[in-house]
Amino acid sequence: MILDIARLLLFPALMAFAAASDLFTMTISNRVSLLLLAGFLALAPFGGLGLHGMLSHAGAGALVLAVAFACFTFGWIGGGDAKIAAAAALWFGFAHLLDYLLYASLFGGALTLLLLQFRQWPLPYSLGGQPWLLRLHSKDTGIPYGIALALGALMIYPETDWIGTVDLARFAVH
Repeated sequence: MILDIARLLLFPALMAFAAASDLFTMTISNRVSLLLLAGFLALAPFGGLGLHGMLSHAGAGALVLAVAFACFTFGWIGGGDAKIAAAAALWFGFAHLLDYLLYASLFGGALTLLLLQFRQWPLPYSLGGQPWLLRLHSKDTGIPYGIALALGALMIYPETDWIGTVDLARFAVH
């Protein structure tokens, strides 16, 4: 039962934290990515992933890290975004990787358009005292893409074996 709770909550909670952190601070702590890595390593053997499966998931994470790091070097994304995308890819493996990247891209495009529009309008005076909102409104600030990465991950996660192997009947109230 504890493993089921961990499978249900760990990944979504860390991704939600990453999104909130990026929204409010424009940073995603390395600790979040490291906790996702540690959570994967701790739960994967109990989730039915053998050595081959774990290596395949690691390959998906490594591939995304390599591509995301290249994007980071060009200044297209932040370092935290690159690491959180790779950590999510580790959990999804190749089976769900393209779906994850598609959702993250769609949410990222929508987020970018919304923020560009938001930045065209003056910020109401009553909201001017919020440093995170001022930073988000500034035209010199990037896009908190961790939000899109987290939304994409949360769309895909219920379709994975991480949730498919959870015995939800144990949680039913009798």
